[in-house]
Amino acid sequence: MRFTIAVLCLVLANAASAQERTVALTFDDLPLVLEASPGISTVAERLAETRRVNKAILKALKKHHAWATAFVNEKKVQADGNAEEGRAILNEWIKSGYDLGNHTFSHADLNDISVQEFEREVVDGEASVKPLMNNAGRPLRYLRFPFNHSGATEGKHAEVADFLKQRGYEVATCTVENEDWVFAHAYKVMLERKDTDAAKRLRTAYIQFTAQELAYFGQLHQQIFGHELPQVMVLHANRLNADVIEQVLRVFEKARYRFVTLEQAQSDPAYLTLEKYPTVYGPMWGYRWARTLGVKVDGSREPNVPGWIENYN
Repeated sequence: MRFTIAVLCLVLANAASAQERTVALTFDDLPLVLEASPGISTVAERLAETRRVNKAILKALKKHHAWATAFVNEKKVQADGNAEEGRAILNEWIKSGYDLGNHTFSHADLNDISVQEFEREVVDGEASVKPLMNNAGRPLRYLRFPFNHSGATEGKHAEVADFLKQRGYEVATCTVENEDWVFAHAYKVMLERKDTDAAKRLRTAYIQFTAQELAYFGQLHQQIFGHELPQVMVLHANRLNADVIEQVLRVFEKARYRFVTLEQAQSDPAYLTLEKYPTVYGPMWGYRWARTLGVKVDGSREPNVPGWIENYN
């Protein structure tokens, strides 16, 4: 009897393990997406808001035992001549156990600049993150493309990929998004107008939309690969996420996702699928992999941001 129970427990444990969902969280545009912060006009106010947003996000990540990688725009670090303070904020991520990645110097759009100009953006983007990571005994490993634009032509895509490989970078993918920048812009306007009812309604809609997008992309990967993949979630360092980050994390927990590092997520064999998709757009990697593998998917089924939020101005 004991043997039977032991075997049953082992089978159930293996089944649970096989069905385990995991997600790596990533945050772009550190130290702060200022456009999404209402009522900020002075240098002191911008610095205080930057500290507040990062502190709120880090506190929630620690509470939920959630790993994360933060991607930095060096120009934002140096803004207002506050590079020292900006680097201190970035160092709080490292001290909390998280990694930093390069998001280029000024978040320039690869669609609008040459390969050589993009290479300079990458090199200049290392000014703070590389020394900070090295001081912590960690390599600067990941780069995320601004706007997820990785090259609009085959030649440009290949040149950039070759440069990044030579410089020792691994591209940080993203497999699920919630268009938080759209919500964040409307949220900023609502807070500036003191439209508290609309802001409350938006926060609720944002959490609901996050859950819908998570379910959609899980199903998309199921269609492409026959199973769900470890997800890589892209978020931004903005006021909205600082205000609702706990609820965002609960969306993943409710869907039975376990938080893992970016390295762990991208170690899944599916991430070895070649991505040679030249496009002026920045689609999630599921769409890119589907194109590579010749799998037809219907992107029109992806949820849309509620119209009242997109049109709020």
